[in-house]
Amino acid sequence: MTKHIRWFRQLRKDDTAVAGGKGANLGEMTSAGLPVPPGFVVTAAAFEQFIRANDIGAVIDAELATLDPEDYEALESAAKAIQAKVSAAAVPPAIADEVRTAYATLSRERKCDEEMVAVRSSATMEDTEAASFAGMNRSFVNVKGADSVIERLRDVWASLYSPRVIYYRKRLELPSEAVIAVIVQAMVNSAKSGVAFSADPTTGDDSTMVIEAAFGLGEVVVGGQVEPDHYEVRKSDLEILRARTGTKEFMLTRAADGSNTRVELSAERARERVLSDAEIEAVAELVRRDEAHYGSVQDTEWALEDGQVFLVQSRPARAARKLAAEAPAGAGEAEPLVQGLGASPGSASGRVRVVASPREAESLEAGEILVATMTSPDWVPFMKRAGAIVTNSGGTTSHAAIVSRELGLPCVVGAHGATTILQTGMLVTVNGSTGTVAAGTAPAPAFGSATPQVPQPSRVAAAALVTGTRLLVNLAEPDLAEAVAAREVDGVGLLRAEFMLLSAFQGVHPRRILEQGRGGAFVERMVRQLRVFADAFYPRPVIYRSTDFRTNEFRQLEGGDQYEPHEENPMIGMRGVYRYVCDPELFRSELQALKQVRALRSNLHLMLPFVRTGSELRACKRLIDEAGLPDDPSFELWLMAEVPSIVHWLAEYAQLGVTGVSIGSNDLTQLVLGIDRDNEALAPLFDERDRAVTETIREIIERSHRLGLRVSICGQAPSVYPDYAEMLIRFGIDSISVNPDAIEQTRYSMAAAEQRLLLERCR
Repeated sequence: MTKHIRWFRQLRKDDTAVAGGKGANLGEMTSAGLPVPPGFVVTAAAFEQFIRANDIGAVIDAELATLDPEDYEALESAAKAIQAKVSAAAVPPAIADEVRTAYATLSRERKCDEEMVAVRSSATMEDTEAASFAGMNRSFVNVKGADSVIERLRDVWASLYSPRVIYYRKRLELPSEAVIAVIVQAMVNSAKSGVAFSADPTTGDDSTMVIEAAFGLGEVVVGGQVEPDHYEVRKSDLEILRARTGTKEFMLTRAADGSNTRVELSAERARERVLSDAEIEAVAELVRRDEAHYGSVQDTEWALEDGQVFLVQSRPARAARKLAAEAPAGAGEAEPLVQGLGASPGSASGRVRVVASPREAESLEAGEILVATMTSPDWVPFMKRAGAIVTNSGGTTSHAAIVSRELGLPCVVGAHGATTILQTGMLVTVNGSTGTVAAGTAPAPAFGSATPQVPQPSRVAAAALVTGTRLLVNLAEPDLAEAVAAREVDGVGLLRAEFMLLSAFQGVHPRRILEQGRGGAFVERMVRQLRVFADAFYPRPVIYRSTDFRTNEFRQLEGGDQYEPHEENPMIGMRGVYRYVCDPELFRSELQALKQVRALRSNLHLMLPFVRTGSELRACKRLIDEAGLPDDPSFELWLMAEVPSIVHWLAEYAQLGVTGVSIGSNDLTQLVLGIDRDNEALAPLFDERDRAVTETIREIIERSHRLGLRVSICGQAPSVYPDYAEMLIRFGIDSISVNPDAIEQTRYSMAAAEQRLLLERCR
C-alpha cells in the first residue's frame, strides 16, 4: 500500500476523509460486487502535502478570510489568485511517482500500454448527505498517459477554488478548510449514459425510480446540455411507468485520437429513444441493488458499453427528498407560456431576467426569474438571488437541477424556447412541480404531495361567470380526471389518446403487441382508462381523439424500427386517419374499447385527427361503421380541423355523418404558414394570431355552421393569448377547450367578451 494511493478495492463508504465522498462510494460499490470500472484514488493527504510543499495555505487564508461571496467581483478576484498559485505549483515528486506507478499498474490490468482514464474530483464533503457539490469541481475524461494524468490531477486540485465552489461552500456554511481527493478510473467508452435516482427527485416518491439518458458520454446529461430521455420505473417490479423522449441535439464521444468530440445529431436521431425496455430494466435493476446495499435513496451515474451497464457514481439523494416533502407544490390560474420538466418543486412569481452567461447574470436582482439556455454549476453564485430558474435544455437529474433542489429554488428545465418566449421584465409564475411557466402572479398553494396537482379555485367564483360559449378542458392523464371534473367545466373537448396508449403498449410497438396475440389485453387496459374519464365527467361529453402518433414517435417504441418507415418530415407524413386506412388494426382495437365503454357511459365520443381528404374519411368511416358505433344515435363523430383542406371538404364530411369539428390551432398554423413547429429556428415565425390563420379559422366556423356542424377549438392559442377567446366568440365558436391551469382565466375572458359583444349589439 502506497502512501498517497488507494485502489477502489481498498476503500469503503466510511473512507471519505481519505478518498472523498465519490471515491469512498466507488470503493463501497466495488466491494458490493456492483459493476464499477476499476481505478484508484489519489488521497486527500496528497492534496494537503501539495499545499504545504508549495506554501499555498497562506495565500488561501488571506484571500478567503474576509471575502463576501455575494460580491461577485471580489469572489472572482480571490478565486483567480488562488487558482493561479495552484496551477503554477509543482506536484511533489513522491506523489507524482506514486501516480505513475499506479497508472502503469491499471494499464497492465486492462491489457494496454496506456489506459484511457477519467480524472475526477472527490472532495471530502462531496457526494455526502450534507452536500452534493454537483458538477462544482472539475473532472476530465479520455485522459491518456501518465504525464497527462498528473497535469489533470493539478487541474482538479485548482478547481476546488473556483468562484462557484467557494460560493457554494459559503452558502452551505461548510468548514473553510477544503480538502479534495482525485479519482483515476478506467474510461467507459459509453454508447449511452446518464443519471438515475432510486426515488423520484421532484416528488420524493420512493416507489418510483427515475432514469435520464442520452447518447454518448454522460456529461451532456449531468451538465444539462441536452434534454435527455426521461423514464420512470416502478421499483417493486421494474415496470416502465412512463417514457418521455427528449431532444438530444448532439452527443459527446471519443474520437480516434482519444479526444472528446461533439457530434451533431440529425433531427430524427435527436428524437430517437435512447434506451430499449431491456436496457431500462438493466439500469433500474442496478440502481435498485445499489439502494438496497446503501439502505437509502441514491443518485447514481451510469454508462452502457457493449451491452453492459456500469455504475460510475453513487451518492445520497436525501436533499431532494426533503424538499419534495417540504416545498410547496406550486399552482396558479394564469396562462401557460412555456412547458418543461419540473426539476425542483415549489412555485415563485417574479420578473424575468434572460441571461446568456454568468457574467450577464451579475445584473440579476433578488427575486427575479433567471432564464437561460442551460444552467451549469458556473451559475451557482447567482442562483441564491433568483426566485426561480428556467432553462431551455437539461433534465431533472442535471447538476443544476440538483443544486436548485438543495438551495430550495423552483426550477423548470427542458423548456424549449424559454429564452425566446420569455422576455426580460415579463411578470411570470414558475411552477417547479408541474414544469410550467405562466403569465402573471399566482398565490402560493398548500404544501404538496407526490400525486398530480390540479389548481382548485373557488367554485362559487367560477359559477358566477355564466357563459353561452361552452368551456371544455384538454386532458390526457387518468389521475387528473376526478379533480378536473370537479371544476366548472362543460366536459372534455380533447382527450388525448397518446398517454393512455403508451401505458397500454408498455413501451412496445402496437403491431408487435397484436402479432403476439395480446390485442385483448390492450383493449382491456384502454377500457379501464377510458372509463375513468367517462365516469368522472358523466353526463358531460368526453371527446376522445384517437391515435395521432407520427412515425418518428412510433419508432421509439420497442420493435418500432421494424414497422415504421423513415420520414424526413413526420409532421406531414404517415399520421392521422391515413394511417388507420393503411394499417387499421390498432384503430380497430381503439374502436372496440370505445364501444365497450359507451355501452356503460354514452357520454364518450370519437374525434379523428389530421384528416386530409374525403377519400381518407370515407375509408375510415367504413371502419367505424363496422365497429357498430353509429348504431347508437347518441354517438358523436368529430374531426380535428388541422389541415386547411377541411374548408373545401366540409360539405362531404357533414354528409358522412360528422357531428362537429375541433380546430387544432397548432397544426393548422403550421400548415397555413408552412412552418415546421418542431423546428426551433422557425419559432419566431410561428404565430396563431397571423391573419392567414385567423381568417382560416373564421371560414371553418362559418362554413361549419351553415352545414349544421358544431365547432370547438382545442389548440394552445386560447390558453396563451387572452384576446384569442374574444376573437373566437366574435367568430361564433360553440366551445373552447383549454388546459386545466387556464380554466378560470379563460372563463373570465369568455364572459367578458360575451358581455362586450352584447353591449355592442344593444347600441
